[in-house]
Amino acid sequence: MRKIGFFISLLASTMALGELQAQELHTLDFKTCKAMRAYFRYSPGKKIISGHRGTIENGLPENSIPAFEAVLKKTPAIFEIDPRYTKDSVAILMHDATLERTTNGVGKVADYTWAELQKLRLRDKTGKVTPYGINTLQEVIDWAKGKTILNLDKKDLPLAKTAEIIRQNSAYAWVWVTVHNVEQAKYYLDQNKDQYLSMHIKDRAALAKFESSGLPYDRMIVYIGSEIVPANQEMYRFFNNKGVMCMISTAPSYDKLAEKEQRYESYSAVFEDGASVLESDLPIEVSRAISQK
Repeated sequence: MRKIGFFISLLASTMALGELQAQELHTLDFKTCKAMRAYFRYSPGKKIISGHRGTIENGLPENSIPAFEAVLKKTPAIFEIDPRYTKDSVAILMHDATLERTTNGVGKVADYTWAELQKLRLRDKTGKVTPYGINTLQEVIDWAKGKTILNLDKKDLPLAKTAEIIRQNSAYAWVWVTVHNVEQAKYYLDQNKDQYLSMHIKDRAALAKFESSGLPYDRMIVYIGSEIVPANQEMYRFFNNKGVMCMISTAPSYDKLAEKEQRYESYSAVFEDGASVLESDLPIEVSRAISQK
């Protein structure tokens, strides 16, 4: 009886620990598209962190569920990710068309089947092989429901296939698509009016084209660039007045600064300049930087 009692106590403790670990995640849980759109409507002072490919911090590999979970243990965040096809048309997460930089494999992703790629392990930013394997897009969509927003960048999946995957999962409340022009935006919205967009509009010409398109303003955030420049102010004024949040990605810019203090100052400055969404390879650092203000 003592052994049984001990086992029950141990099981209860394990279950409680599992519940505690689940509760540790800072989640964004939207039951409806309307609720999601309301959350991402511009309001002064709102700050959203986007993990570019998840994170590359703390020895974690980009584009992986372990990286996403590590971020959510520190801060609410959304994630830009990179779906790419295997030889047998399984959508997996992989930024590069080749395997060398981010896995212990060699060659093109498209030359391998999913079964073959499952044998590989992901590398961290230093090239060290981690214990983590490649995730499929389906795995990540299932994992993300009730936790966060996924923003699917455009790699080699056709627009029609991306739209089909989102439709099959009824995932419009938590899966966005990155679009680089009005034509792509129109395509997705024609497939489903609830599809939310991360829209690239980085200059006057792109802004003018969007204005004349007749597309709705309440289905998107807008990516306007990677640095603090005077031209951003026109974008902030225009889109904020429409209720649209603007995003700056520091992945190709301020994330590269050598000193942590410089990076912290830059992240804070991006928000102070007017951005509502900051996308970074270092989202945990971003959360620390803005929490100090």
